[in-house]
Amino acid sequence: MNHDSAIFVAGQDSLMGSALVRELQRQGYANLVGVLKDEPDLTDADEMEAFFRHSQPEYVIVAGGKTGGIEANQKYPADLIRDNLLVDCNVIHGAHCHGVRKLLYLASSCSYPKHCPQPMRVESLLTGPLEPTNEAYAVAKIAGIKMCQAYRSQHAANFITGIPANPFGPGDDFTPEDSHVIAALMLKIHEAKERGDSAVPIWGTGAPRREFISADDVASACIFIMQEYEGSQPINLGGGEDLSIIEAATVIKEVIGYQGEFTFDTSKPDGMPVKLMDSSELLAMGWKPSSTFRDAIQITYRWFLEHLAGTAASDGAGAATR
Repeated sequence: MNHDSAIFVAGQDSLMGSALVRELQRQGYANLVGVLKDEPDLTDADEMEAFFRHSQPEYVIVAGGKTGGIEANQKYPADLIRDNLLVDCNVIHGAHCHGVRKLLYLASSCSYPKHCPQPMRVESLLTGPLEPTNEAYAVAKIAGIKMCQAYRSQHAANFITGIPANPFGPGDDFTPEDSHVIAALMLKIHEAKERGDSAVPIWGTGAPRREFISADDVASACIFIMQEYEGSQPINLGGGEDLSIIEAATVIKEVIGYQGEFTFDTSKPDGMPVKLMDSSELLAMGWKPSSTFRDAIQITYRWFLEHLAGTAASDGAGAATR
C-alpha cells in the first residue's frame, strides 16, 4: 500500500472510519477515494457497484455498518443485522468484482462467545453462545469474517479481518441510545457535573471488564496490518490491558472534575462479564498503542467540549457495557 494508492475507507462517518481517515492522512496517504460527501450508501448495491466502477480503489478498509450499545441492540436488532449484512455483501463482493488488491474487514469483539476463555483468542470464535443483548449485531459481524474467508478460499482474494478491542475517541457517538460505554459515561458524568448532581447512575454492577483502546490507536494498527499481515484467520487489535466499568468511570470522573458518587442499577444488564483480547500476535509483529487510557480520555473529552457539550442530552439511560 503506497502513499499514492487509491484507498477507500467504507464508513467514514463512523468512529473508526473517521479515525482511519485521520491516521491515513497523518501518515501521508493522499489518494483517499469516496471521502465524506462522496461516500456511497454502503447498503445500496447499485450505488456501491457504480462507486467501485468509477473510483477503482486498490485498497479497502471496511469500518461501516450500524452499531450501538446495549439499549440500541435490544431495541433495534433487525436494523442492526440487516444494515451490517448489506454492508458485508455490497462492499466485500464489490471489492472482489473490481479487483481490489487488499481488503481489511473490521469485525467486533462481540463476535466472541459470551463465556469465552480470557483473554479472547480467535480459536474461540463460534465455540459457544453469543451475548444475547447483542446477538443480532454479532451474527452480522461473524458473517463478514466468514465472507472474507470464503472469498479468499474460492477466489484467492487478499481479504483479511481485524477484531478491535472497544474503541473510543473523537467522533464517537454520544447519543444516549446509541453510545457505547465510554461515550455514555462521559456524557452522563459531564451532565451531572453541569447540573450539580450528587450521583451518577450506571447500568449494571460496574464489575464487567473491557479492554478499551483509542480509535486512533486502532486506526494505526489497521494500517500496520494492511502492510504486514496476510493471514486467513482474524487478528485481534488491542493493547492487552483491561479495566472494569467502575475503574473506567473513575478515570473519566477525574478527567472531567466531577465530585459526586456512582450508583448502580442492577436491574439493567451487564452484557458480557469480561472482554479482554489476546493481541499477542499483533504485538509480537512490532505494533504497540501510542496512548494511555487516561491520555485518550483527555483527548476525547476535549473533543466533546469543543463539538458537543450543551447539544447532547442524556435521557437517564445507563452506560452501555458492550
